[in-house]
Amino acid sequence: MKILYIAEIVGKAGVYAVKTALTELKKQKPADFTIAGADGVTGGNGLGRNHAAYIHKLGVNVLTTGECCFYKKDLVENLGKLPYVLRPENLNPQVPGIGARIYTIGTAKIAVAVLLGQSGFTRLHGDNPYSRLPALLERLRRETPYVIVDFHAEATAEKRTLFALADGACSAVIGSHNRVQTADETVLPGGTAVITDAGRTGSQNSVGGVDKDERIQEYLSGIPHWTKEAWERPEIQGVYLDIDNRGKSLSIERIQWPAPEPPRETSTEVPAKGKSAGEEGEPHD
Repeated sequence: MKILYIAEIVGKAGVYAVKTALTELKKQKPADFTIAGADGVTGGNGLGRNHAAYIHKLGVNVLTTGECCFYKKDLVENLGKLPYVLRPENLNPQVPGIGARIYTIGTAKIAVAVLLGQSGFTRLHGDNPYSRLPALLERLRRETPYVIVDFHAEATAEKRTLFALADGACSAVIGSHNRVQTADETVLPGGTAVITDAGRTGSQNSVGGVDKDERIQEYLSGIPHWTKEAWERPEIQGVYLDIDNRGKSLSIERIQWPAPEPPRETSTEVPAKGKSAGEEGEPHD
């Protein structure tokens, strides 16, 4: 099985990159299943309901989130109705949505799960991901050998430790959240593919996808504010996985796929009324 993981989509430039470049990328890297990090799609923080449906319509099977999963009210109100959107699994079970799901691809099944790290997050706190991981993987592997985990965490040490714990028990653990692609992709001895951070999809001439000059001013002044989005050098980043029929990864390849330079006045509007783009072809348990 071939899996394409699109690194965290940041703002309008990230949506634009997916819209304009994903089809050509898939021609070069055919994928049976596509996953995308979506924690920063809407305004650089969180995921709106319409953006979720729009990106799903563009060819992404599953959208994963992280600490910003509850930032947009319209998504929170609909999480239970969107099987293609996952929030972290290790949250209070009373919160809306689900953190792990089995999807059907023809005659095969693939499991996707999201875990939230504990270091550095102040607005949302998850249970210990290390203690939750073994039972989670055991449950998912009863259904399918193809199991992908998105570990949304801040600290490199936290990610690398979870990779070691997961080795041999799942197909891949993909680090997300930092929005800077690392060059440490590898397949561990047990057959689990890992990377500390898959990067970001959006402007590469930026600070984490947002305007660099405004971020400089924020650090100089010490006054936090919502920074404007950046557009320069849009690109799809991520990883491409080749997994055998035992669920073991044969290879992991970093993706850096340029999108066309946008026109000066670029709009990436998404449908706001009428039938949702996400109502057709949704994955299922």
